[in-house]
Amino acid sequence: MNIDATFRLRRGGFELDVVFSLPLQGVTAIFGPSGCGKTTLLRALAGLESVDGHCRLGERVWQQGRQRLPTHRRTLGYVFQEASLFPHLSVEDNLLYGWKRLPAERRRIVPGEVVEWMGLADLLRRPATELSGGQRQRVAIGRALLTSPEVLLLDEPLSALDRQARQQILPYLEQLSAESGVPMFYVTHAADEVERLADRVIFMAHGRIERTESLQQALGRADSPLFVDEGAASILEGKVGATLADGRTPFLCRGLRLWLVRPLRRAVTRARLRILASDVSLALRPLGDISIVNQLELRISRIDPPVDGRVLVCGLLADGQQLSAEISAYSAAQLKLHEGQQVYALIKAVALLD
Repeated sequence: MNIDATFRLRRGGFELDVVFSLPLQGVTAIFGPSGCGKTTLLRALAGLESVDGHCRLGERVWQQGRQRLPTHRRTLGYVFQEASLFPHLSVEDNLLYGWKRLPAERRRIVPGEVVEWMGLADLLRRPATELSGGQRQRVAIGRALLTSPEVLLLDEPLSALDRQARQQILPYLEQLSAESGVPMFYVTHAADEVERLADRVIFMAHGRIERTESLQQALGRADSPLFVDEGAASILEGKVGATLADGRTPFLCRGLRLWLVRPLRRAVTRARLRILASDVSLALRPLGDISIVNQLELRISRIDPPVDGRVLVCGLLADGQQLSAEISAYSAAQLKLHEGQQVYALIKAVALLD
């Protein structure tokens, strides 16, 4: 099922003018600088903004022209920047507030699952007023999910938290996106949140959508807005195995194996691995007698033009995931690299997104 939308709004000196059609699955990040229209777009999806246009989820019409289905009749959950919990209720009662008011036939998600996904078992009896910022936001997300929405809208849910709280809640969001099956639109201006959670990215600027890409496409170009100082990167999805006696931990992705050499900060199974293009070298054949233990076959799919003497080489691994390497233009010429060529990626460093 797809979500199709066109929204137009003019307010003072700001104008929103967006058109998109996307599969209603996974996590769609809406990324861009402050004031670019991210929250306005999300509010338009929720029916909280008076905009011209249309919005359709599959065969269900939420808006046509100026005719809008009221927000309370849209099967969505909305999480704001600040968790708006009922202060007089416990965590459990906050969670169940919307769930109890749903007809039984619409309850597709059960409280026990949400409590597990969001790590709330030890907090159920606690008053909402005694929660930390991160705990409050986890409860707010759980409460929204228990309305059994067709889509979950999250408006910078971590922006009001400090770094430690953000790092604590991100794993719960990862598990939520993997286990719940509820599509999400996630507004953020934090690139690390996009890397951790997104399946695709809507890039916005000045009230317009500049481009929509899969996460791999967004990371596979040198001019991506997701990059700051570290440059291009690749994200590999897989599972983490048991750590060996020598300290190595296997990362398994569809038949491929990489080795993590740093200790894990937390227990993890499904995970994403971040690999900087600058940490990947290329060779025409596997190399022995070398300290680089991660060497993977790579079929080159694209070679970008040189910039400042450097070339971004993008390719596909055997499992179909993308990997990029940034090497000197001189080395690319010496190796006579070309599209379709089979080479070996020598990965000098990998980082588990934890």
